[in-house]
Formats: sequence, C-alpha cells, structure tokens
Amino acid sequence: MYIALSGALIGLGEIMDRREFIVGLTAGIGMPTLAWAKTELSSQISLGELQVMTLSDGHLTLPRSMLFAGLDPAAVDRILQRSKVAQGPIHPPINVTLLRHADRVVLFDTGSGPGFQSTAGQLVTALDAAGVGPEEVTHVVFTHCHPDHLWGVLDDFDDPLFPNAEYMMGQVEWDYWFDPNTASTISGDRASMAVGARRRLEVMEERLSRFGDGQEILPGVAAHASYGHTPGHMSFELRDGGQSLLILGDAIGNHHVSFSEPEWHIGTDQDAETAAKTRRRLLDMLAHDQMQVIGYHFPKGGIGRVLKAKSGYRFAPRGEG
Repeated sequence: MYIALSGALIGLGEIMDRREFIVGLTAGIGMPTLAWAKTELSSQISLGELQVMTLSDGHLTLPRSMLFAGLDPAAVDRILQRSKVAQGPIHPPINVTLLRHADRVVLFDTGSGPGFQSTAGQLVTALDAAGVGPEEVTHVVFTHCHPDHLWGVLDDFDDPLFPNAEYMMGQVEWDYWFDPNTASTISGDRASMAVGARRRLEVMEERLSRFGDGQEILPGVAAHASYGHTPGHMSFELRDGGQSLLILGDAIGNHHVSFSEPEWHIGTDQDAETAAKTRRRLLDMLAHDQMQVIGYHFPKGGIGRVLKAKSGYRFAPRGEG
C-alpha cells in the first residue's frame, strides 16, 4: 500500500525568467565543483529492484532575506549556526533524482538549465558521470514548475533536452501554470517565473500526461498531493515490497530552519500557512515511520532520514546517525 500524504512544498519564489534575473539571484560566483564525486556514497540507494541515485545540478545562491523575511534574524542565525551554515547568502544544493527500474530511466525534475545561475545547470554533466545520455531518459516527472525544477527541460537552443521522454505532471499544477492569467494574478515579483513556466509547458504539451493525487503513475511510483508551496505540488513515494522512500521535492525545502521550526513561514511558499502545516505533518510522519527521504535542497546528496530532536527535528544524511 502507499501512504496518504497531503501538504505543501518549499521552493524558489521571487525568481525571474532566465533572461530577466531578479536582483540578488545572480550572485553566484564562478562554476561549482560537481558534487557527484563527493557525495557518491550517500547519493545512491536500492529499494528492491528500484535503483535510485541523486544527481547534482550544482547549487543556488539565495539571499537570506528571500527565504527568511519576517522571521527574527537572531533566531534564524542561531539555527543556521547550529547547522554550520556560513554567514551571508544561502547556497542550497540541487539534487535531481534518477530512478532505474526495468526498462525505464526516470528523472524527477530537471534542474535549472543553462543561463539561470552560474552555480547551477550541471545536470547534463552529472548524467554523463552516471553513464546516462539524455536520449536514454524515458520519463520526466515534475514535482512543480519553479525554475530550479522545470527550466532544465530545455537545452541552450530551447529544444527539449530529453528527446525520447514522456513528461508527467500533476493536473492541478499544470492547470495553474498553463493558465495565461497566472502571470497577471501571481505576485508581481514572480510574474516572469509564470511566463517562463508556461513557455516550457507549451513545448512539452503534446507529450505530457497529467495525473491526480494517489495515482500509481509508474510501477512502484505513487503521487501524493503536497500543495501549498505551489498550488499543485506533488511528492512521490517509491516502493518495492517493504522498502520505501519519499521524494519530497520542496515539501521541506531546507534541512535547518524548517526542521527546527516547522511552523515558521518561509518566504518562497505561495501559501505559507498551508506549507507550514504540511511540513509539520510530513516531519511527524517521516520521523515516526523512519521512511527514507530525498530532499531536493538537502546536503550530501539529499538522501537520509528525519529524526526527532529535543526541539523540532533534524536531518540525518544516509550513513550518519
């Protein structure tokens, strides 16, 4: 059986089309060292016949004011210091999940693509390191349509990067971002994000299937509504026999503040109240069931478990207690 989840997601807000970077998001300096080699041991796992690994798309550079606006800076700093996060901008990694099962090669999200931030857009290099060519990808499944999850679906020439893939997305998420009115009704600092999403959805439209909450979209892969971060965000449970893992997307978008204080609002959520309630529910469930997770912006490849702490929760990367 698949567990039932509901909630909300964390991700990038206030992000402009790659041709119109929002001020403060282009602060990445130089190109990143590919995280693949450093995190290889913690970024691969087998669930029965399901072979899962995470691929590094690099990392983002985000101002603290974007993520933690409205929160007590001193309290935020104390949590970040405990997690050994350096002063200044936040540099969350980008972990794209790759699933191999039978004759399927499945990507969950596609990273940031070229031209978004200089420290991101490394997915093709990571795929090559994993011995996978873009033409070998059979399915691309999206958690949501924020730039660091969707924009890598096109190459430098705005052509599909994965020419043989079937695309899959939740119906609610598709409806929201494909609606031409979204760009004029979303908050002003996110309008270009909506324009960029629709442009990519238009390219994929004829090869994109849509699904609802609770559906088994592929053998061993079930979709679970986790609305809030975006209106139709989905998480995905991978299961084979008694082994399971939850691909969070941005349901829990960081391993520090949102673990320590799940109810605190995060500036990148479109519905911050729903997102906070969802984080709490997910963290409770994951800590109780000790279900493995992949966090899109978690450290060391993103695979690990949620543990209860004296105050809140903590993330334990795979191989660490």
